Amino acid sequence: MGLPIARNLARAGFVVRAWNRSPEKAKPLAREGVEVLESPTQAAAGADIILTMLADADAVTETIEEALAGEHTAEVWLQMSTVGEEGTERCIALAREHGLEFVDAPVLGTKQPAEEGKLVVLAAGPEHLRERLQPAFDVVGQRTIWVGAAGSATRLKLATNSWVLTVVEGTAETMALAEGLSLDPALVLDALSGGTLDLPYLQMKGKAIIEGNFEPSFRLKLAAKDARLIEESAALHQLDLPLFATIRARFEQGAKRHGDEDMIATYFASAPRDRRAA
Repeated sequence: MGLPIARNLARAGFVVRAWNRSPEKAKPLAREGVEVLESPTQAAAGADIILTMLADADAVTETIEEALAGEHTAEVWLQMSTVGEEGTERCIALAREHGLEFVDAPVLGTKQPAEEGKLVVLAAGPEHLRERLQPAFDVVGQRTIWVGAAGSATRLKLATNSWVLTVVEGTAETMALAEGLSLDPALVLDALSGGTLDLPYLQMKGKAIIEGNFEPSFRLKLAAKDARLIEESAALHQLDLPLFATIRARFEQGAKRHGDEDMIATYFASAPRDRRAA
């Protein structure tokens, strides 16, 4: 997600300095005029805004601590990763410790919307930063929803992710059931097509299962992480959400063999035996 975000910002005229934990993955940015650097400290030097887009809370906090270890001029930390409530609180504390204004801004969307600048940005933070940050949000997203104080955007992301992951697991199990009943699973998609229970995501992910196309738009191991964050928040707020305990378990089971494939590869945990070996 970070690569297309950085690319789109550079193409829109922002001066971007980048660092990535896997250096090879960041090298294509050099063709866009982005200065690709060898450490977070180097990338943060001279920046007005530090933007983080990493896999989890530990990666984010380790990176920002290294970035801020040297001299920097940054005033704002724009945290766009999905790190959950506890992770966001850690980030807020780090920002306060280093005198940075913190904006909590996770995004909705996967690889293709990120490449096309069509993410949905969920933003929360100081009111006076909205005008300053909106031009950047307009580059990476088709819509920005401002929520309130930092932390509230993360909570909204968790709630929306619960629906996304429910649809993914439901699609996977529906396709597996159809196959187990000796049906062509395409018939299920056709039967639901155009009705009130039809979903573009159901059609897209169902077709991917039928075609055996698990090229990742969002990796299953990251979806398993997101499911864990939802379950952690449910426990924190004393909510009984047994469906999500099941979804997390299925995602984690599938991720053991298919973690770097698309999240719809959770299907293999439920698939008929002849397809499980795929």
